[in-house]
Amino acid sequence: MPLECLRVDEHVRIPLATALAALPDRAITATGGHFDLSDEQYAETVSTVLREEIGRGEGANFVIHRVYSADLDTPPLAAGLAALRRLLLGERGAYWTFLVHTGTRTLVGATPERHVSVEAGLVMMNPISGTHWLPATGPDPAALLRFLADPKEIDELYMVLDEELKMMARVAERGGEVIGPQLKQMAHLVHTEYLLAGRGDADVRDVLRETMFAPTVTGSPLDNALRVIARHERRGRRYYGGVCALLGRDEAGRQTLDAPILIRTAEITPDGRLRVPVGATLVRHSTAAGEVAETYTKAAGILAALGLRPPAGPLPTSPTSLLPTSLPPTVRDATDSRRDLGQPSPDGPRVPLAADPRIAGALAARNTHLAPFWLRRGEPGTAAVPALTGRSALIVDAEDSFAGMLAHLLRELGLAVTLRPWDQAAGQPVQGTDGGGRGPDGGGPGAQAVGPGAAGGDPGADGGDLGADGGDPGAADGDHGGAGFDLVVAGPGPGDPDDVSDVKMATMRRVIADRLAARRPLLGVCLGHQLLAGLLGLRLHRRDAPYQGLARTIDLFGRPCRVGFYSTFTAMADSDELATAYGPVRLALDRTDGSVHALRGAAFTGVQFHPESVLSEDGLPVLRDLLAELLTSSFTPAPRAAAASPGTPSALGRGAGTGLEK
Repeated sequence: MPLECLRVDEHVRIPLATALAALPDRAITATGGHFDLSDEQYAETVSTVLREEIGRGEGANFVIHRVYSADLDTPPLAAGLAALRRLLLGERGAYWTFLVHTGTRTLVGATPERHVSVEAGLVMMNPISGTHWLPATGPDPAALLRFLADPKEIDELYMVLDEELKMMARVAERGGEVIGPQLKQMAHLVHTEYLLAGRGDADVRDVLRETMFAPTVTGSPLDNALRVIARHERRGRRYYGGVCALLGRDEAGRQTLDAPILIRTAEITPDGRLRVPVGATLVRHSTAAGEVAETYTKAAGILAALGLRPPAGPLPTSPTSLLPTSLPPTVRDATDSRRDLGQPSPDGPRVPLAADPRIAGALAARNTHLAPFWLRRGEPGTAAVPALTGRSALIVDAEDSFAGMLAHLLRELGLAVTLRPWDQAAGQPVQGTDGGGRGPDGGGPGAQAVGPGAAGGDPGADGGDLGADGGDPGAADGDHGGAGFDLVVAGPGPGDPDDVSDVKMATMRRVIADRLAARRPLLGVCLGHQLLAGLLGLRLHRRDAPYQGLARTIDLFGRPCRVGFYSTFTAMADSDELATAYGPVRLALDRTDGSVHALRGAAFTGVQFHPESVLSEDGLPVLRDLLAELLTSSFTPAPRAAAASPGTPSALGRGAGTGLEK
């Protein structure tokens, strides 16, 4: 589908009552409604993704969509305008209620979700996940509390929170600060959500590009989610999951951006075809039947809001959604007496559901074990420690933007950080790749600098123009191990660490092997830890039940720590000690199954968990202590390479060069 751009020549604000009086009040009728995929086809796709993608470590969650379509009996634009009137009257709590008519196609909807906004230098994102349908008789606090306690709903929101924190790590100077959780209370349903806020001065076009697409409509990690979608959907999505972005300037001349996600949106083509795309989020404990039912409930909500009869589908099968009060009336009662969700409801002000102390308490409890670093940001540098301050670190990004969040933690600890994609680990493209220097999630070329010493550029997220200390240490060394850096971090990423044919895995192994041979400080995180463990002689094992978005309290070398896991593979061992060519290695084991949570040698450390994840309550202190020991016990200052040329690309911008022309 084309990228459509409408240049605004005139902008008018009018009262809602004036708009309602001008919009047509007419019924919308349609015939021939059906999904493009049968229930059986969609269920088979869901089962395949759960088994072959999530089960094999390709990601934590994926969104698979299908489309309900029908032929309108009403002229397209007239139908869109009538639908807008119904939505303005009957829907409340939407982020945008809108109609866009390009002259050939019409998009109309009430989307609950801000993708990204920029105003006066404040960048905000809005991860939303979890849907609780309100009963026709009004909110049921007991049912809502059961929904808020549903582990599947909690895990889904945590995972999209982590994913959007990854994006904020690239577009805000210090990443995103977490606000919430909150309830997004709409006319007939409730969502759970967080807000993310951070300061930044990047061009809004770069901000939009760097945050496309939302994990709530694709999955995570983003690069692999797009590959999974292409493999299993095998057709385009048109505008589903895209954005309707309003770009402008404020009174002071500063750029502004407001970009909601195109969900809960109907597309009407010039020939009167109505398309309502809906998707379900697949996680490790999803079921095919439950996700089929979720697509019915989502389609029912949109169609009924437009005044159309929704399809009668199967009942959802998750523990919470089996409760009668969790279903939309159109699915709960598939008879002619079903309630019309689109019927105008000009009620007075509502008492927020979160005003109930029990509900407020249930929401607050969700943050009890999240990482304080992302919830309560102090002044820059308050977490810095002498053992790490001023040291240089290279993070090799293996196609998971957790690397950007990790860079922010290292920066807070005092390190000067350069972030580089795996296919440019030595400062040059790896033979056999596109040479474009895919950055995080396919990002921009070249080294990306973060933190103290990133001279000449924005010291924020991935933000300097050059490497740490104004240069690009290691780029001139010609090695795979980053000899110009005090620390190399082999970062996380999707895929099978045992796949010897994978060029990414081969490159990451070479990075690790070179660092081991040089006896220089090395940290492996998740995939990097697995590859390090394999090179040390440990066996790698694919878990029967993936650890995707799972928080656990583990024994880390005698210290209880609560940390977050996103992995399908793990190293295995029978003993907590290992003799290697690089000296003795201590292992932190799970005593129940022999999986290796962490390993530690004289000049290297590996952790299977993600210390940078919002799920890692103890992530920052664990990282601080492991690195302080690593860099003080084996530290010799690295020789500095010559400074990079002034033409080194900036961190923002995924395409060639330095991003969009200004």
